[in-house]
Amino acid sequence: MSFNIALSGLNAAQKDLDVSSNNIANVNTTGFKESRAEFVDVYAASLLSSGKTKVGDGVLTADVAQQFSQGSIQFTNNALDLAITGNGFFATVPELDSLERSYTRAGQFKLNADNFVVNSAGGHLLGFPVNSDGSSSSVSLSTAEPVLIPTASGAPTKTSQVDVRMNLPAGDSFIANSPGNFDPDDPLTFNNSTSVTIFDSLGDSHIMTYYFVKDDPAVNPNEWIMFAAVDGSPIDLVDSSIPAPGATGIVGGDVSGPLSPAGVQGARLVFDSSGDFISQIPTLANGGIITRDFSNHLPNGADTTQTVAIDFNLDPTGPNPNEPTQFASNFEVTALNQDGLAVGRLTGIDIGTDGLVRATYSNGTSQPLARIAMVNFANEQGLTQVGNTSWKESIVSGEPLAGEGGSGTFGTINSSALEQSNVNLTTELIDLISAQRNFQANSRALEVDNQLNQTILQIR
Repeated sequence: MSFNIALSGLNAAQKDLDVSSNNIANVNTTGFKESRAEFVDVYAASLLSSGKTKVGDGVLTADVAQQFSQGSIQFTNNALDLAITGNGFFATVPELDSLERSYTRAGQFKLNADNFVVNSAGGHLLGFPVNSDGSSSSVSLSTAEPVLIPTASGAPTKTSQVDVRMNLPAGDSFIANSPGNFDPDDPLTFNNSTSVTIFDSLGDSHIMTYYFVKDDPAVNPNEWIMFAAVDGSPIDLVDSSIPAPGATGIVGGDVSGPLSPAGVQGARLVFDSSGDFISQIPTLANGGIITRDFSNHLPNGADTTQTVAIDFNLDPTGPNPNEPTQFASNFEVTALNQDGLAVGRLTGIDIGTDGLVRATYSNGTSQPLARIAMVNFANEQGLTQVGNTSWKESIVSGEPLAGEGGSGTFGTINSSALEQSNVNLTTELIDLISAQRNFQANSRALEVDNQLNQTILQIR
């Protein structure tokens, strides 16, 4: 019996050495969790045996338990390097259509040839689908999908509206014969001008310029004439609710703005004696003043029916900070915004602490792509190790519980960071020495048992 007891001690000491050696070997493995060998004594007794004299039958390895304490965070320069602070695991699948999920704390992710986010073993990182505002539409693992970083450019958007706020100088002089002699190429024929970059349906940029000519104060006091040009070529301004000139259905009324010598239709801006913007011609309706169309300004094949609404935010009830003014100060443009977008190239990926993956484009836009799925278990130590610093669920671990980073009991996600191994090298070296001593002691016990048996066999 003493042979078996000493042998069980040798096996336990060897298991302890193996566990400590494995921990030391993985001291630099990202996301690795150290293990601890747990032992129990073996005690067997029959119903009628004396418990007072029973010695015991040795030692047995009860479990090699993983310790899921937090590892140190190491910061990197790769946005796809992810570290979890707190509880939770990343979920991965080996193939796009696979339901075989693995769970890991190692966040060394990268893009594969198809622009899916994968780890070094080729596992696809799972994420929840999101709405256009970045909110999650579902946090169930059954709806989680591999995270894809799109290679396509951000689609262009043609300009449909320009928002203008400015001050026209009340003290500006009337230019003789204006607006009759207005010429966009001659700065002496207009008082002020400003420009904004707009975009056509193909994302090509164009310069839209607005020219302001003060009308004769003796005839039309506190009134200005505005003309517009695209890429230096004048363009008609019309009321959005009025058909084009020459079309049927036009019923009397002042529906058109003033004309330049070349027959280009402009707009009239009217202020009161306090500098408040009180009216415009063409009349404000359904969006206000818009351009006729771009048929003579877009030779690149873009949509020639494009129009641009020029919104002065006219408030007929009284002064409004969002509308133009005519004060005794310099010409000043306080707002000149348009809603078009050029073609956008992918410039970067941002990942928030809640796991929201957002693509940013060179045209200044951003788009939420997915929210990285977080998974937790009732009993982490019950997970089954499968290598590659990954685990799978088991009966002991319980079912995976999915959620978002930073919500409930789930930890937060740090981008451009990795969680290092939680192995304490000093502690492991001490445990290694202790296991070695235990092995030597059990070897000595085995040797003594053998000597006693030899002595007994030599008795004559």
